[in-house]
Amino acid sequence: MTLLDLFSFDFMQRALVAALLTGLAAPAIGTFIVQRRLALLGDGIGHVAVTGVALGLLTGTSPTWTAVVVAVLGAVLIEVIRERGHTNGDVALALLFYGGLAGGVMITGIAGQGAATLQAFLFGSLNSISSADVWFTAAMTVVVLVVALGLSPQLFAVASDQDFARVAGLRVRGYNLLIAVLAAVSITVAMRTVGLLLVSALMVVPVATSQQLARSFRTTLLGAMAVGCVASVGGLVVSAALSFRVSVTPGPTIVLLALAMFSATWPLGAWLRRRRQLLAPFPEVRATPHRSTEHPHAHGEDCGHPAVPHGDHVDYVHDGHRHAAHGEHYDEH
Repeated sequence: MTLLDLFSFDFMQRALVAALLTGLAAPAIGTFIVQRRLALLGDGIGHVAVTGVALGLLTGTSPTWTAVVVAVLGAVLIEVIRERGHTNGDVALALLFYGGLAGGVMITGIAGQGAATLQAFLFGSLNSISSADVWFTAAMTVVVLVVALGLSPQLFAVASDQDFARVAGLRVRGYNLLIAVLAAVSITVAMRTVGLLLVSALMVVPVATSQQLARSFRTTLLGAMAVGCVASVGGLVVSAALSFRVSVTPGPTIVLLALAMFSATWPLGAWLRRRRQLLAPFPEVRATPHRSTEHPHAHGEDCGHPAVPHGDHVDYVHDGHRHAAHGEHYDEH
């Protein structure tokens, strides 16, 4: 059997659709979470959602829907604790996170389910996803994308500068709660793809990768969604290809591929940031000290060195310095 033959099965096609949808939804809301410097929020909500999964197993209902309800309630509670800003707020959050995970494991045992059942939700189980799960994932993805993209200016303002957002008349508390709820929904979307314990990586790593190359928030948002799709679909394909030799689950493969993409773009991002810094005009706040230097090279339009406008003259970037023609010599900044 070849890899192409494997993807001719219905369960692999369902897994492919679910991976693509997850790659779109998780980084979309993850961009706002990273902007708020709450990169580990998804990890905390994922711990709380374990209790929701266990309640579904105990009551005989769909673990996906119970996970949504518990994750949303947990996200709202986390946001309330964070907003109040008590000195022991971080301790309260830690108790909530650990309590959610421990409670989920205990309730799963009470329900008579083994660790293997819960493991499918902790680390993902794309290959066993059902048609109902795919439809649920599609519906939740549409909700996340419509809200995140449609309200992106407001959500960006709240995530970047809450004081400015208040002055502009935005309901900061409401938008913060909306971001938390969307994060909870995204986590349940990614639950069957990468698992509750790895979902935070798919919300954060694609955003960090996109930030290496993007220069605007909108570009970062769209780039993160593209990276998420490539990582999710690529991780599924890689795990399927490796399954002919070893047993590899898609969830960890997706996360590792996302990390590999970040590692590959980081050097390029560092070079681009350094280049933009060199080409940026000097601030006109105060006089910049100069020193005269003899320079055998004659700068001009065809000299091949980047030209940077600087007041009433032009500086040329050369050997890590900026040279400005001054009579018969060059001033070095």
